Amino acid sequence: MKTVKDVAQKRFRMPSMEGRTARWYAQIRGTAIQREVYRRQAAEFGANLPTGADILEVAPGPGFFAIELARLGSFRVTGLDISRSFVDIASENARQAGVSVDFQHGTVESMPFGSESFDVIVCQAAFKNFIRPIKALDEMHRVLRPGGTAVIQDMNHESSGAAIDEEVARMGLSPLNAFMTRRSLGMLRLRALSSAQFEGLAADSAFRTCSVQAEGIGLEVRLQKPAAS
Repeated sequence: MKTVKDVAQKRFRMPSMEGRTARWYAQIRGTAIQREVYRRQAAEFGANLPTGADILEVAPGPGFFAIELARLGSFRVTGLDISRSFVDIASENARQAGVSVDFQHGTVESMPFGSESFDVIVCQAAFKNFIRPIKALDEMHRVLRPGGTAVIQDMNHESSGAAIDEEVARMGLSPLNAFMTRRSLGMLRLRALSSAQFEGLAADSAFRTCSVQAEGIGLEVRLQKPAAS
């Protein structure tokens, strides 16, 4: 099992999500069933946020979740992705949806934003791929305003093969895309973190602590920046 020290060390990069690969990923995440999932997630996520909150999505990919947050009309939404292809795809998706989302190119390890720029940060299905996870957490802490929250939703290293099968079955994919997605998730699980590993990373970051909840094949990690005294 990977230790916190192993996770914190520099990791091998995943294949670049550019060009054809990015377009394929956008296609499987852009089905009608998946978009409805994003709508529900955005409604649930936004229900507990103050009106006018500045939200940053780290690694938004094709941008579907950020777009659904923007549709709610109560927030200013920004997306930051290392893939130039995803920035272009997400920007076009937002234009077609008729909403304003500021998708920018950049890395989570050195964000192009000033300190205390956002009230909320969300990162879905990407944290396991970050090369320097503690640096990523420190940057999230830096750009959060006092009292702000970072929410990381990602795979659970301890999820089962049966749970992965159930997750893919809910996506409504073609047989070929379902096979490829199951295979991809099985490989990504090897990079994913457990609850204990997330807690260890948080302890070594500027956040110092976190709360972790497991459900299905995923984990939701919440990290709070203390409010100003």
